[in-house]
Amino acid sequence: MAARWIHAGELLIQALILFSLVSFAIETLPDLSPRVLRALEIAEAVTVGVFTIEYLLRVAFARDRLRFIFSPMGLIDLLAILPFYVALGVDLRSVRALRLIRLVRILKLARYNKAVRRFRRAIFVAKEEIVLFLGVTALLLYFAAVGIYYFEHDAQPEQFASVFHSLWWSVTTLTTVGYGDVYPVTVGGRIFTFFVLLIGLGIVSIPTGIVSSALLQAREMEETEKDPIAKTDA
Repeated sequence: MAARWIHAGELLIQALILFSLVSFAIETLPDLSPRVLRALEIAEAVTVGVFTIEYLLRVAFARDRLRFIFSPMGLIDLLAILPFYVALGVDLRSVRALRLIRLVRILKLARYNKAVRRFRRAIFVAKEEIVLFLGVTALLLYFAAVGIYYFEHDAQPEQFASVFHSLWWSVTTLTTVGYGDVYPVTVGGRIFTFFVLLIGLGIVSIPTGIVSSALLQAREMEETEKDPIAKTDA
C-alpha cells in the first residue's frame, strides 16, 4: 500500500512539473485577460506549495541534511521554488530574468523518470569521453575561426573583422547549420570551408555514438543490479 501511495505521489509531481512548464509558456501569450492571469497565478502558487512541501519533507527525512541541500538534486529542488518566493516581495519586472529559473523544474523529472535516470547514468559513464569531445570541438572552432579570418578578412573586413567575429561562422559551419548570413567569397576561403564542413559532419555524429554506447552500458548496469546472480558472477 505504501509503495502505491509513493508511486501516486511521484506521478503527481511529474504532472505538476509538466503543468508548470505549460503554464509558463501560456503566460507569454499576449492580451491575456485578468481572469486567466489570476488563474495562472493561483495555479503557480499551488504548484510551488506542493514542491515546497516535497522539498521540506526530503530535507527532514534525509540522512545527511546538509549533503542533500547542497547536492545537485537538492539545489534543483530549491531553485524550482526560489523564484516564486523572491518575486513575492519584489517588482516582477525587476526579477523577470530570475523567473526563468523556473525552467529548472524540468530537471526534477530526472528523479522520477526511469529513462531520464538511465540517461543521467549514461552521461556519468561517458563523462570523460564527453569532456574530451567538447575540448576537441572547442579547439576546432577556434582553428576554423582563425583560418577563415586569414582567408576572408581582406575581402570581407566587416563580416570577418576579427577572429572573434569569425567564431560565428565557424560555429554555423562546423555544426553544418550554415545560415548563409556569413559565407566565404575567396577561392581559398571556399576550399577551407569545404574541409571544415567535412570535419563538421564527423563532429555531429561523434556524440551520438558516445551517448548510445553509454546508454547500453547504463542498461547493462541496471540489469546487473536487478540480477544478484549476475552481480555476483561479475
